[in-house]
Amino acid sequence: MNFLVALTVTVVACFALRGSIKKAPVVFYALSIAMVVIYFASFAATPPRWLQIALALTMGHCFLPIAMFAVVMYIGIFPYDGKVRHWLQPVRGPLSIMACFLALGHMIQYLMVYAPRVIGGAEVSGNVLVSFFVAVLLFALILVLGVTSFEFVKKRMTAVTWKKIQRFAYLFYAATYFHLAIMLAPAALSGSSQAQASLGIYTVVFGVYLVARIILSIQRRGTGLSTAASEKNGGEIPAA
Repeated sequence: MNFLVALTVTVVACFALRGSIKKAPVVFYALSIAMVVIYFASFAATPPRWLQIALALTMGHCFLPIAMFAVVMYIGIFPYDGKVRHWLQPVRGPLSIMACFLALGHMIQYLMVYAPRVIGGAEVSGNVLVSFFVAVLLFALILVLGVTSFEFVKKRMTAVTWKKIQRFAYLFYAATYFHLAIMLAPAALSGSSQAQASLGIYTVVFGVYLVARIILSIQRRGTGLSTAASEKNGGEIPAA
């Protein structure tokens, strides 16, 4: 349920702040980085209880960046001439970059905890070991996708190369869901209603997107619209 709250707030914020994000994306990048810094600083200090809870819900469980990536995903399946796409497409790239900053903060902290145990040969459960290697893959993908999402980097690349790189976003989405599922599965199978609910919500969010993308792809093939042509004005990739 916490993720649904984060997703709802994120969607509302995207609509409410779309003008400000479009005009001054750097400000929001700075805020995202500041949030990551505060998150790491909280481990060396004792922040107020409310801040601990806020950081745990947004960064610790990665609810906020996942919610932001979900918005980025779904923008790509709305019609090009629709109001939702018109309103949010201009901030899709900045939103993706902000999500990358926040997700990297979560990933670095996660890897710092588990990397010494895995590399050192400590005994870890099978699901943790698998999720760790998936997290390494996610870390590599988010670095590549995040860097190439910046406009000044995009301008220095050919359109073909940039599009090929950004298509790795689909692998990123799939790996993200797999990572979440692997981590939640043991508790869900053990009867935890919270884990079951969380796994169900993530499955619906990512599953609906997958089905919508398949239907969209079939429709485009039927009308003769190529993927390359559809991506000229934004496409389905995060930073488009």
